Amino acid sequence: MNSTPGTTVNNMPGATVTGLDTALVRQAVILAGGQASRLRPYTDRVPKALVEVAGRPIFEHQAHWLAAEGIEEVVVSCGYLADVLKEYVASHRLPLRVRVVVEDEPLGRGGGLKHAARRLPFPEERWVGLNGDILTRFSLRDLARTHVERSATTTVAVTPLKSPYGVVELSSDNHVTEFVEAPVLPHWINAGVYLFEPEVTALLPDLGDHEDTTFPSLAEQGRLTAYRINGYWRGVDNAKDLKTASAEVTAFGWPTAAAA
Repeated sequence: MNSTPGTTVNNMPGATVTGLDTALVRQAVILAGGQASRLRPYTDRVPKALVEVAGRPIFEHQAHWLAAEGIEEVVVSCGYLADVLKEYVASHRLPLRVRVVVEDEPLGRGGGLKHAARRLPFPEERWVGLNGDILTRFSLRDLARTHVERSATTTVAVTPLKSPYGVVELSSDNHVTEFVEAPVLPHWINAGVYLFEPEVTALLPDLGDHEDTTFPSLAEQGRLTAYRINGYWRGVDNAKDLKTASAEVTAFGWPTAAAA
């Protein structure tokens, strides 16, 4: 794989693919461009993607999950402290091939996806988009099969909305019957994991958010579907999330040692 200006490549070889399955996905984009001010001081010296959860950077947790799900190639779009991330990728052995591209100026989430997707090694194949601040474990292969069965252009992974607050259950005569801590609500939220057909790259905005532009248009055309995650998901947006995620990852027994 050839490097281009502003790009760092980790040359971990991918698996040889023969007889491509119609639902196969082998490439992904990770968005890691934000300054993550709500995670300071953890992000004073490293980008959010390298903040450690239970001893391993968020990015590494994502890389190992993606590799286990068949992804071979990842392009990371970054801006804030990009040199730190580039150095990390170049000096660590990872389970898939990683290319880092830099946003010279903030492009927004949609623009960041488009900027990185143009560097994907298989431009005629579908690809996964992933926010760089989430931890998750579910079957990407099942998502891809569902996506293909529906003939979708884009599939958005969704996860149940969990209340950030405890709730008070009341009887009809306003007696308190129960206190429920952070219950799951009857709503779904965008989990920050997407599966795109290759033609979607051109539909993403050069600057701005795909949820404001591309997604409403696809939804209106009936080309946007959702996949309900059956597995673990946690957004890491602040220090409380970081503490909770670290406890959960440790309890699940995920590998926690950073790659050498």
